[in-house]
Amino acid sequence: MNVPKLIFSILLLGLATLTLACKDEKKTTIAPTEITFKKEGELTLYKSKTDSVIKTLNIEIADTGYDRETGLMYRSAMENNNAMLFVFPDELPRGFYMKNTQIPLDIIYIAENKTIASIAKNAKPMDETTVLSHKPAMYVLEVNAGLADAWQLKEGDSITYTKQ
Repeated sequence: MNVPKLIFSILLLGLATLTLACKDEKKTTIAPTEITFKKEGELTLYKSKTDSVIKTLNIEIADTGYDRETGLMYRSAMENNNAMLFVFPDELPRGFYMKNTQIPLDIIYIAENKTIASIAKNAKPMDETTVLSHKPAMYVLEVNAGLADAWQLKEGDSITYTKQ
């Protein structure tokens, strides 16, 4: 075999290998499965002036870094008597966003003394805009959008909660 034929054969083999390697492959993406609510405690909301009960909710508690980062992502619905309570180790200005969160929410920022510090109403699903607290918060309660108005929540109202 002469050298030009050998070089041609090697180039042809290389081209065939490259063509097969670049063949379209079916790409699969793994979508997160629907996450269901898991009751981990109860939270009660109280009016500031009368201490009367506004509402008692079943809560999931997000008190680890992973749970706080994930929050209510990948959920298509939440019952009105359910909520998520984020518990932080310190009281600081907080900011939340709605990345991968499919349901509109009211975000209730709560001070270390368990009084409502500020309320962000109707956070838009899938929006990556940061929703800031107006005051430092140690807890954040997420409920379905519209419930803060329906329950007439105000700054100064308070919460108590228990873990199961």
